[in-house]
Amino acid sequence: MLQVDFPHSLLTLSEQRWQQLYGSEPYNKQLGRLLGLSDFAFRILEKRPELGCWLQQQELDCRVVPNPITDDLVEMSEADCFRQLRRYRQQYWLKVMWLDLVHHNAIEDSIDYVSRLSEALIDAANKWAFAQTVKQCGAPIDTHGQAIPMLVLGMGKLGGGELNFSSDIDLIFTYPKNVPTQGGRRSFESQVFYTKVAQKLISALNQVTADGQVFRVDMRLRPFGDSGPLVMSFSAMEDYYQDQGREWERYAMLKARPLGEVTPYWGEFKQLLKPFVYRRYIDFSVIESLRKMKHLIAQEVRRKGLVNNIKLGAGGIREVEFIVQALQMIRGGRDVGLQTPSIMAAITELSNLGILPSEVSKSLTNNYLFLRRVEQYLQAFDDQQTQTLPETSVDQSRLAYLLGHDDFQLCLPDITQVMTKVREEFALVVGDEPQEQTSYDDSFSYAWLQRDCLQLEGHLDLQILEQWQSVLQEFDSKLVKRHVGVRGRDILDKLMPALLHALSQQQSSAELLQRVLNIVEMIATRTTYLELLFENQGVLKQLVLLCGHSKWIAEHIAKYPILLDELIDPAALYKPLPLNEYLLEIRQYFLRIEQDDLELQMEALRQFKQTHQLRIAAADATGVLSITKVSDHLTSLAEAIVAQSVNLAWQQMVARYGEPQGCDEESKGFAVIAYGKAGGLELGYDSDLDLVFVHNQQGDSATTGDKQISSRQFYLKLAQRLMHLFNTRTASGILYELDTRLRPEGNSGLLAINIESFYHYQQSQAWTWEHQALTRARMIYGEPELKNRFNAIRKDIICLAREEASLKADVIKMREKMRTHLSKDSELEFDLKQGLGGMTDIEFIVQYLVLNFAHTKPELTGYPDNIRILESAAEQTVITPTQRQQLTDCYCMLREHYHLNSLNQLGRCIPREKVQQQVGHVQVIWQQLLG
Repeated sequence: MLQVDFPHSLLTLSEQRWQQLYGSEPYNKQLGRLLGLSDFAFRILEKRPELGCWLQQQELDCRVVPNPITDDLVEMSEADCFRQLRRYRQQYWLKVMWLDLVHHNAIEDSIDYVSRLSEALIDAANKWAFAQTVKQCGAPIDTHGQAIPMLVLGMGKLGGGELNFSSDIDLIFTYPKNVPTQGGRRSFESQVFYTKVAQKLISALNQVTADGQVFRVDMRLRPFGDSGPLVMSFSAMEDYYQDQGREWERYAMLKARPLGEVTPYWGEFKQLLKPFVYRRYIDFSVIESLRKMKHLIAQEVRRKGLVNNIKLGAGGIREVEFIVQALQMIRGGRDVGLQTPSIMAAITELSNLGILPSEVSKSLTNNYLFLRRVEQYLQAFDDQQTQTLPETSVDQSRLAYLLGHDDFQLCLPDITQVMTKVREEFALVVGDEPQEQTSYDDSFSYAWLQRDCLQLEGHLDLQILEQWQSVLQEFDSKLVKRHVGVRGRDILDKLMPALLHALSQQQSSAELLQRVLNIVEMIATRTTYLELLFENQGVLKQLVLLCGHSKWIAEHIAKYPILLDELIDPAALYKPLPLNEYLLEIRQYFLRIEQDDLELQMEALRQFKQTHQLRIAAADATGVLSITKVSDHLTSLAEAIVAQSVNLAWQQMVARYGEPQGCDEESKGFAVIAYGKAGGLELGYDSDLDLVFVHNQQGDSATTGDKQISSRQFYLKLAQRLMHLFNTRTASGILYELDTRLRPEGNSGLLAINIESFYHYQQSQAWTWEHQALTRARMIYGEPELKNRFNAIRKDIICLAREEASLKADVIKMREKMRTHLSKDSELEFDLKQGLGGMTDIEFIVQYLVLNFAHTKPELTGYPDNIRILESAAEQTVITPTQRQQLTDCYCMLREHYHLNSLNQLGRCIPREKVQQQVGHVQVIWQQLLG
């Protein structure tokens, strides 16, 4: 028993709740304490007060796990099944609280008990779902006449048999072989059958009813994440992990464990996964990826702004798991005893093998169990999945009492000491990259501390030193207005000499110093980032290099300091993803994001964009990518973000209204058409997205949810939700500026339109400039049926026969209108975009050529980008080879200038003499073609 008195505030709460539940019955001290220590226990007993008596009759050492469902599974209704599962969880989680909060049960026993109870619930739901699906569809039968079951893999702590009190459960579903069903009204393919089982199982656990919820079910660890099939065969799983399995998936599958009754297929599946998870040799190659994953942990903490988190913080539960799993992956192929999903069993085996010294093993075990006990208490207070130390006085009193202290503040040193020990072991196992030795003299420290840069004479010339001194003094005056704090000041005083030295190595101007200091100013109150720059000289060096290459990069990092994390690994920084991997990468990225957390999803979209834009810009600024490749990457990045955003918006809409008739996650009946730079594969860093939304549903059909709306309303709301995801300004800014004014009838038109209505509008109502825009249009999201239909519509409209004189007049009129309103041309400065002979003139020439000649030369409709249209126009003899060459060369040169100006925030004008000859060619060709 604890040596501290039950806090008076909790005793008062306990007595009030006892009175509310049991009236004048004699107060039971133990049950009363449970009421004071857990809001969740109170809510259960409020609904089912008889369980109080049941608790007191329980033998404290009894860990029997009864079957949650005792009725006939085939005849049991969905409502009865859901009710029994949820009431079972209420009853036995109440018992766990009774053991933990009142009788101070050993945490290793409690997490094992919760895991076995959870496994019983999942297995019961699986058997019910299987029986119900067999009743509808028949069953897949093996050669022995037995039904082939679906395997449910428990992942994470569930797989390890060490589940939290209140946790999501991560599951993966698989089935042994593709065998059609028998015995139903008709035969179903295995994939269809097991998908139905999986959907019923998820509903049985995840759906919220009047009795609550069994578990929040997370399926995002499955192959391909949310975009992958809900259930896969053994052979498909093997192919995926062999061809596409990633390092983090090795970590995930380390914890995979089949749940429920053992079947002959368990061994087969384990053998299938074993080569992917465990290498046959001692796998020291994993060390580098471990370092990266270590940085990802720190990055995640900074990204979410986590404070007092005993799981994700430095020295938290995750770091213990990481230490153990790292050693398992390195040696598990040779030492089969390490091939266990249990952290506790793995620590014991690591000690037995001498990989971990016995004192380290003992320390890790004790510290892990202490943190798990704290986590268990925090979650039992209100059945919340939290690992953050409490902020309310009630929960602080509860935790203090359970940890044997009279005051919450007295708990904190114990927790800090444990986490410090874990952090020390974590650093020893994974290690840090070696720090660079300071090779600069004390004059750099003096230059900062005295703000007297003249001490650096010999490193830089006098004029630059004087400019530096002025910049530093201005920076110092800005710091006075910020709450940097003692620790921040201390780190700054160490960081600034290192920064000045790094700048001197580049023979830097005052402008570069200013760029870097703008970033330091933004992070001055965030010591984690100051420490990152000081402790990792490689990051500081990359920062100086990138800021020297581009003002845009410098301002981008100043605006979003979280991007400093990306400078840790230069190999990744200067190597953007292959063009076809952005979509897969964003899907994997979102596996870490809670499905129901809209705010976090919006931040994640923005951070994904910013991270990859920085990598593209770094490769661009250092000459790794050409201008056309930069646009290709920025366009592929935008397409991946659009696709992920549509998926997120779809999930939110379906949760509220159900799906439109005949549609599902894979066939949404919805598409996104990109115009302008996105359509023409020419996006820049700060480009808007010109988008139009179409669908293929009729307006009179309704959605399938309880709250039904028409399909037309559904797609309108889906488009509005997309606009919200993109245009809302969060802490990380907006995602992209979405411009939908190119949709039929502009701002007065429907935000999402049936694709046949889109066709009718283009045929009968669209202006010439809208047909010009269509030459640059491209469907960037949508299933093949919709893409094929759009391509046919686009070709049909562009190939319409047009009266040449009328077309020329319309094109010239629109061009002059734009130039009058937008051009910044002057006698000395040339507007790269709107100037006479500039980029827009070339684009208008291209659009005119397509619209004027496509009815006889449909090959001109093949591409939406200017360069390839010009190539096609020359091949079709619409223009001469000389005209094509001059227009192409000028367009590429102007884009290059425009792009460099963007990187250095110089606007869109350059000295006229730089481009006079080339734009002269464009002006001549304009006269030749359009008069």
